[in-house]
Amino acid sequence: MTVLRVLCALALFAAAAARGEEVPYVQTPQNVVEAMLELAGVRGTDFLIDLGSGDGRIVITAARKYGASGIGIDYDGHLVRESTANALKAGVADRARFVEQDFFDADLGAATVVTMYLLPEFNVRLRPKLLRELRPGSRIVTHDYDLGPEWTPDARIEVPAPDKPVGARKVSTLFLFVVPAQVAGQWETRVPVGDGAVDAVLELEQAFRQLGGSARIEGTTRPIERAEVRGRYVAFRVDDPAGGALRFQGNASADRIVGQVSTPDGRAHPWRARRVK
Repeated sequence: MTVLRVLCALALFAAAAARGEEVPYVQTPQNVVEAMLELAGVRGTDFLIDLGSGDGRIVITAARKYGASGIGIDYDGHLVRESTANALKAGVADRARFVEQDFFDADLGAATVVTMYLLPEFNVRLRPKLLRELRPGSRIVTHDYDLGPEWTPDARIEVPAPDKPVGARKVSTLFLFVVPAQVAGQWETRVPVGDGAVDAVLELEQAFRQLGGSARIEGTTRPIERAEVRGRYVAFRVDDPAGGALRFQGNASADRIVGQVSTPDGRAHPWRARRVK
């Protein structure tokens, strides 16, 4: 690509962002496609949705290399037809499909992996939809732009991109986000204390991956510390009324957390918490 075409592409990006319009198509280099799929840990059981799928290379590569299935979504009908033809040529048309659609209207519920090469404004606008529709543990990989400062990525890598058609620095930055379970709210549970167990109430506060809050045990409220949520996995610690710390870990569903709690003496006990509706 000539210098003039690079400058034009950059100008299109800036103009689209200023007007709030659709993102202009800029092709992702094939080595960056490979790195995105590797970062997401794509495998044959995955269903991938590529938002702004261009010529279809991400979905096609996922199908050809890993045996995954997927859909590419693009608002440009010409690119959708080109992608469909490319999938047919690659012999993966049964696993790689393409649709002409606004990705804000797309149903993402079937996806285990979502890939995106969009402008930052679109990433942030999509964030509520991603959290609402994707199941906990689903992986999102974004190219060059993250999902906003509030959502810390689970991983970030840089990939040499000598064929990148935009930007003077021929490097692509990739971000991995694992969709967290939504555990904010009040939970009832029982915790081991001494030789017995007592009722406790957890008040969990959440901002994407960040988790905090408090635990009320035997009438005393204690802060939740060293907390994290990654996919369905939840872990935190609370000071033990008898000294030391109680360490909780488990897997969350809509209304249950099931796992174990470790007491200061090193013993592990089954643990369950129930969401208070």
